[in-house]
Amino acid sequence: MRTGAIKTGLEEKTSPSPPGTVIDISVAESQTYSNRPKAWLNKISAWGIEVHGVEPVSLEERTDKRFINVFFVWFTMSTNLLPIITGILGTLSFGISLRDCSLLILFFSMVCTVPAAYFSTFGSRTGLRQMLHARYTFGYYLISLIVALNLCTIAGFGVIDCVLGGSTLSAVSGGSIDATAGIVIIALIAMVVCFGGIRVLHQYERYSWIFALIAIIVATGVGGKHFASQVENPPATAATLVGYGGVVAGFLIPWAAMAADFSVYCDPSATTLRMFSYTYAGLFFPTVPLMVLGAAIGGATPNVPSWSEGYDNFSVGGVLMAMLTPAGGFGKFVAVLLALSLVGNLAAAMYSISLNFQLLLPFFVRIPRMVFTIVYTVVAIPVAISAAKSFFASLENFIYLIAYWSAAFVSVVATEHFVFRGGDCSRYNVADWKQPGKLPTGIAAVGAMGLSFGLVVPCMSQVWYTGPLAVTTGDIGFEVALVLAPILYLPLRWLELKYCPI
Repeated sequence: MRTGAIKTGLEEKTSPSPPGTVIDISVAESQTYSNRPKAWLNKISAWGIEVHGVEPVSLEERTDKRFINVFFVWFTMSTNLLPIITGILGTLSFGISLRDCSLLILFFSMVCTVPAAYFSTFGSRTGLRQMLHARYTFGYYLISLIVALNLCTIAGFGVIDCVLGGSTLSAVSGGSIDATAGIVIIALIAMVVCFGGIRVLHQYERYSWIFALIAIIVATGVGGKHFASQVENPPATAATLVGYGGVVAGFLIPWAAMAADFSVYCDPSATTLRMFSYTYAGLFFPTVPLMVLGAAIGGATPNVPSWSEGYDNFSVGGVLMAMLTPAGGFGKFVAVLLALSLVGNLAAAMYSISLNFQLLLPFFVRIPRMVFTIVYTVVAIPVAISAAKSFFASLENFIYLIAYWSAAFVSVVATEHFVFRGGDCSRYNVADWKQPGKLPTGIAAVGAMGLSFGLVVPCMSQVWYTGPLAVTTGDIGFEVALVLAPILYLPLRWLELKYCPI
């Protein structure tokens, strides 16, 4: 057995295969699809659709030594309009100056990228997808609560992708193509990429960032002369600064809940530092400059009439199209590339969504992953059409809310890993992944998260609710969840181990 490898208990049943290839159905019958016609699944395999679901990836299947693919997945997921929009929120919605906004983005990004980068290392070391790994903290049944929250988070980001892409395509056409058609186009393209599974996804993400980056550079070059026309805002209060920091955290920390999904086929010979570094770099280096770019755009939009008009007519897509208008027809082509840049993020999100659905309820693991991809696409399109009507208000509220639970989640999982398992991945018995009696009950983990919200709620500041503590401090719910949840988890987990030593 290679260094760092985990014995899964499945080795005798599987045969080596390239990363992301569809496993032989005779192997899968005894694991996931035992009640489904073998011929039907083999036919789907022949079409190039991955049928390997959320079950652990055996040691023999973890053969991918192209570790750089992990970097490209995260780089492509971050090289698009999504970070730009998050940056726009800082200056356009929060009224923070470009300088202060840039400093906040840099500081919070440096810290909040760490959870996703470290959690990514679990994939190659254990062969467990991220939410399957979380079963070893939250238990076989209670993990469904976390999966539901994670589904809402990833699905929400996917909806934002659809809205951004749709509004940009609509702006390019001058309104002849409405946002609805653009949303449908973006969603369907991403669904096709997702069907191919991790192998196709890795190949797509390895190259698609090039076109997205060129488009962003061109847009910046054409519209950059207006960046100096920043709105004069009064100095931001500490509460406002902390509040926007929570938005940046809400953008970055949730990636930790899907991080291992993209590294499970990597050879476990990769060092923890190497996998950590690839993920950290893939997230940090595109996210920070693009968020700062978004902050510059948001601060200038009210002072540039064409940008302001574009925003009023087509939201964010209108601003981007206005930036590129001086470039004529070429500018429209670049705007289309900007819209399509979101496919890389959306396709990866769909991949994790389909895996998460298989853990939502125990019997869902028998349903092929592709079915859930279709279900999400069908649901996301009408939701995105509705969300497009009040985009920025919906986006701000959404990112705020996910920061709370995701901060508590990563801190509890990290505490379980470092304190109770000694940071040793060999202490996860992968063969127990579907045996409730050999997994923790999850009561301690869910209890710690739930109890932490007793203090998180008074520290929340939302459009629909402002807690008594948040009136003075601003929204510090994210920070409270990050610190309080592990403090509560320690005694609860020790108590759980006393009566249920697993």
